[in-house]
Amino acid sequence: MKQRNKIITLLFIASIINYLDRAAFSVAMPYIKDYLQLSPAEIGVMLSSFFFGYALFNFVGGYLSDIYGPRKVMAIAMLTWSLFCGLTGVAFSYIILFIIRVIFGMSEGPVSTNINKVITHWIPIHQRARAIGIANAGNPLGGAIAGPIVGFLIIMWNWRVAFIILMSLGFVWTFFWLKNFTDHPKDHPKTQPIEIEEFETALHNAPVNHDTQTKLPFRFYLTQPLVLATGMAFFAINYILYFFLTWFPSYLSMAKGLNIAEMSIASSIPWLLGSVGMVMGGAVSDYIYKKSGRLLFSRKLLIVVGLIASSICICIAGIVDSVTFAVIMMSFGIFFMYLAASSPWSIISDSISADKVGGVGGFVHLLANTSGMIAPILTGFIVQYSGGSFISAFVLAGIVGIFGALSVALFVKPINSNKKAQPLTDTLTNLRKQ
Repeated sequence: MKQRNKIITLLFIASIINYLDRAAFSVAMPYIKDYLQLSPAEIGVMLSSFFFGYALFNFVGGYLSDIYGPRKVMAIAMLTWSLFCGLTGVAFSYIILFIIRVIFGMSEGPVSTNINKVITHWIPIHQRARAIGIANAGNPLGGAIAGPIVGFLIIMWNWRVAFIILMSLGFVWTFFWLKNFTDHPKDHPKTQPIEIEEFETALHNAPVNHDTQTKLPFRFYLTQPLVLATGMAFFAINYILYFFLTWFPSYLSMAKGLNIAEMSIASSIPWLLGSVGMVMGGAVSDYIYKKSGRLLFSRKLLIVVGLIASSICICIAGIVDSVTFAVIMMSFGIFFMYLAASSPWSIISDSISADKVGGVGGFVHLLANTSGMIAPILTGFIVQYSGGSFISAFVLAGIVGIFGALSVALFVKPINSNKKAQPLTDTLTNLRKQ
């Protein structure tokens, strides 16, 4: 087995643990709500608490990975978030739980950016979208198993014990990560010579992107339309994701009257289709690139088509009365959302020099995950002040998805480092003149 395949497997497992720990809170929320006597608005704030720390440390974690390498950053992140996942189970007040969830989010912040960094260092460019898709397919799979696992643990013991048990998984993963991973393939004693040769050959034969070959300042990238528009699309993807992640279990419980066992099973179905979509998205993107020879086009196509289809399905899911049909449409909505989800990472990895991809990827992830602060809170207020109706919240998620698709279609174009950095506002002005 090639060493890079072992690395992808470890990243896949890390993604499972990441979303298992994250989604567990939403599954347990009906019990936490009763324990702390929370209103819908207060539930929204609590569900958003994770993202206050998470969004900021997307950027910080990516920047640190450029300095210290993903080996150290990933290990520290996994150990810390696992600890605070366990501490969730011992919280006894609203404020204490809020603080724990903020620090939990800070600890998970570096993960996605570091996964992208690892793949940039280990995987040839023509296989990167597929690798990103496989590595991140653990996210929806972790979300899928969270319902049955956490639901079972709650039924067997209680919601506090569930979080303490989940804590141990991260400690075990860190041991295998430190044992099997190095920041660069050449540094690992078990890397096969053919792996290094394949990587270097693919890098030599890849389409020349001047920007990836030139040492450009970090600030240059932060004003580029490609980076900002990709961040907008990622914001839309994550808005849909976090709306689903934080509120769909409560929607099934509060609006549809499902019990914990029924809710756990129903909420896991969209995650399973999402996992398929994540793997397919990367593979399809790489296939389109192979057939067309147009790298950026293959990434953009998946985002635009995936987000539009996802938005339509989610709007329908919020309007229908049938629980079964709502779950089916939400499942397809999450499938198409995940079909698009690997492509923003691929755009950044393909377009940014390797020495800046961690920091720039972290910046994009910061923009994207501000949606995690907005979506749960906004949904909570919508539900509370619409008499318990979720329809407007579903429709809003669909509208955000459409705007994300448009941002990519209009503004994601190759970076030209020979020209002065052009802010997105200048690009908008030029479009109006055309």
